[in-house]
Amino acid sequence: QVQLVESGGGLVQPGGSLRLSCAASTSISSINTMGWYRRAPGKQRALVAYITTSGSTVYADSVKGRFTISRDNAGNTVFLQMNSLKPEDTAVYYCNANYLLKNYWGQGTQVTVSS
Repeated sequence: QVQLVESGGGLVQPGGSLRLSCAASTSISSINTMGWYRRAPGKQRALVAYITTSGSTVYADSVKGRFTISRDNAGNTVFLQMNSLKPEDTAVYYCNANYLLKNYWGQGTQVTVSS
């Protein structure tokens, strides 16, 4: 069982930055893949980025060059640095952990990009 708690969401103007954090209840060094997904209003939940235990990363095309995912194994935390935010980045962002063939989700954190 893995519990995930996201933080760092909020309201930001277009072009601004936010840093999301996801704290895990267990050592993330043993979790194969950790990632961030988002659900925009009226849309299905979609992958934003993920990172493997080896540090390999994958990003959705829409966030490449603007978002950076990283992991702090010692602190059992995964981060999503979001720069140059756009109104279309507005969504609820969810942390995900794929561990022992099971998917675990956080409760989500709201990100709103608006002037």
